[in-house]
This record gives sequence, structure tokens and C-alpha cells, in this order.
Amino acid sequence: MALIVQKYGGSSVATAERILAVAKRIVDAKMGGDSLVVVVSAMGKTTDELIRLAHQVSQEPDEREMDLLMSTGETVSATLMAMALRSMGHGAISLTAGQAGIHTDALYGRARIQAVDSERLRRELDAGKVVIVTGFQGVTDQFDITTLGRGGSDTTAVALAVALKADRCDIYTDVDGVYTTDPRIVSQARKLEEISYEEMLEMAQLGSKVMHPRSVELGEAFGMPIMVRSSFNDEMGTLIHEVGGMETRNRVRGIAHDLNVGKITVAGVPDRPGLAASVFEPLAQAGVSVDVIVQNVSVEGATDLSFTVGRTDLAKALRIIEPLANQIGAQLVTSTDNLGKVSVVGAGIQSAPGIASAMFRTLFDAGINIEMITTSEIRITCCVDRERVLEAVQKLHEAFELDKA
Repeated sequence: MALIVQKYGGSSVATAERILAVAKRIVDAKMGGDSLVVVVSAMGKTTDELIRLAHQVSQEPDEREMDLLMSTGETVSATLMAMALRSMGHGAISLTAGQAGIHTDALYGRARIQAVDSERLRRELDAGKVVIVTGFQGVTDQFDITTLGRGGSDTTAVALAVALKADRCDIYTDVDGVYTTDPRIVSQARKLEEISYEEMLEMAQLGSKVMHPRSVELGEAFGMPIMVRSSFNDEMGTLIHEVGGMETRNRVRGIAHDLNVGKITVAGVPDRPGLAASVFEPLAQAGVSVDVIVQNVSVEGATDLSFTVGRTDLAKALRIIEPLANQIGAQLVTSTDNLGKVSVVGAGIQSAPGIASAMFRTLFDAGINIEMITTSEIRITCCVDRERVLEAVQKLHEAFELDKA
């Protein structure tokens, strides 16, 4: 008998009919001998609706109250799922993240899991029940509700799978696996049978919406196999695990893109030791993540520093950087939100001759200007005009022949 953690996203439980369909899938797995913990997201667009309501009553809702409000969506899904399973004659119990032992820090809106006390989960499983857990949330030492950030139910599922030493974690969504790129943009996109943790992590961080990045990090850290598959059919999905062998390296595996990009340039900064720390430490303390960083060569003792943040964090970052620029003696701060990122991802591509040049040539031939470039061992990312990002994805997918196995 296998212990499986399943996670169902918002589209999978969007209606009462969908909840009943998922419940039938759970029953089939249980009847097949599996022991199940099921993590659920809020129904459909519930979280978006709750955010909209909050902003109707407050221009700047309190972060603690927002987390408590948004946690209610998953509670609705979990209780309805438990009711559906009981109506089918199977023992089930719904648990909030706090009841399931998920402890986090107190960083509201983007909390991180610190520990999982699995004692209650094991007790319910030993009683033969299907355990339904609210995704996307946890509880602090003060018993305040926190949320893990959008897409955080994936992280909940993998964390529970790790804590319970489950055989596998299945992520059910509205797509039937991980594709070479977004099939809504490129109709020739191909589903991958398997992908390495590091490749999936890069694609998730670079804009692929299939998996929450922190869930992949957890899977890699503890060697937990993750299967991404559709809740709308019975097709085999994509297995995320440790992939080895020469055949899997030194090639492009996928194209990722991100339209949530803002750029800030601090111009005429005195070039002296500690400059970068003085700029980026306040951003980190405010919870603003910085991605691409470019610093020009110093000319007459001054340099320009450009970096990207999430488009949704741009205003927050500017409120920090603009007064700071005066303190460090910078001449000017400019910003733009009309950029996007396009990335080629694949294990070992940094050491594979020709991939970078092929990417740059493809964008040049399409007349797409590159604003910034950043690389790692397994990806090359270019910042381009936001309106040209989707075209860039299509051109690169074709150039690297990703439609072919």
C-alpha cells in the first residue's frame, strides 16, 4: 500500500460538480489500496474575489487580516471535499493547516514553512480516513493564520509528503503535465515525460505557472518525486525527479516567460565599496525580490545600476529606492514596467557551445531588442519589450526545435 499526497488546484475544485468528480478520483485511488492525504486550493477564482472585496473596504488592507481572510477559501474547499467523500461512504476529515501541524514564520502573504508536526495526520490515516488539508496556509507560534503566496498549495502538498515520508506527491491541475513552453502560446509545445528538479525550478521561477517554485525546492532537497497531471483526464503526466545521464544534459528543455517585470535604474551612483549592499539590503528587508542586476563600468567615479523586480513590487521598490538615492548621492532614478523576460532552460546549457549565440541570433532576426541578459548554469534569460515576449517565445521554441522529441 502506497502513501500518496494529492493536491488539487482551484480549477479542479471550481464547482460542486468538479468537487464530486475529484472525490470520485480519490475514492478510486483509495479502493486501489492507496492511503491518501489530499491538499485543496480555494474554488475557482475565490481568492481573487476575496482580494477584490478587501480592497473595496480598505485601500491598504492589513497583512494579517488579509491572510486570515484569504485562508477561508481553502477551508470551504476542504470541508466540501470531506462531505463529498463521506456521502460516497468513505471516511474523511478536513483539517486546517494549523490542525494539520503546518508551522510557519510570521511573514504574512509569503510565509515560509518552518516545521510540520505530522502526529494528527498519522492518527487520522491510521484510522483509515482520507485526510483533506487546506493548502496555501499555515499557522505561527502565536496561532495567527499565514499564507504562503499565490500557488502555495503546491508547497503545502510537497511539505506534507516530505513530513509523512510519502511515496509520491501528485499535483493535479488543469494541464496534463509540464510542456516545453506554454501550449496556449505555442500550439506545437510538447509534453515532457520527465524533467529534473533544477530544470523545473528554473522554469517555475522564470514564469511557468505549473508549479510553485518553493515546492520544487522542497522536492529536490528531500528527494520527493512529484507527478504533475490533469484532474480532467487519466493521462500520465510529467515526473519531476532527479534525472541523470549524458543524454539529458547540454540541451534546451523548455522556454519560459514572465510578463511580471519592472526595471529600476539608479544613475550616476558614486562607485565605492558597499554600494550594492546599501541598495539591496533595504529591498530584501521589505520582502522585495530582485532578479536581473546590471552595473555599468565606472566612468569618472560614477556608475549606473539597473535591476528588475516583480511588476507588482515596482511601486513598493521605488518608495524605498527614491529616498535612498539621495542618501547615496545618486543623480537620477528611473523605472519602467514595459519589460518581460524570456528564458531558455536546460541542464548544462552554459557549457554547451552555440546555445547563447543561437538565442541572440533568433531574437535579432525577429527584430527583438535585448535590454538585459542574465545567465546561470542551466538557463539564459533576456529582458525584452513586454509586447514582444510572446513572439520571442514562439521564435525560440521553433529555433531550438522543441516540438521534436
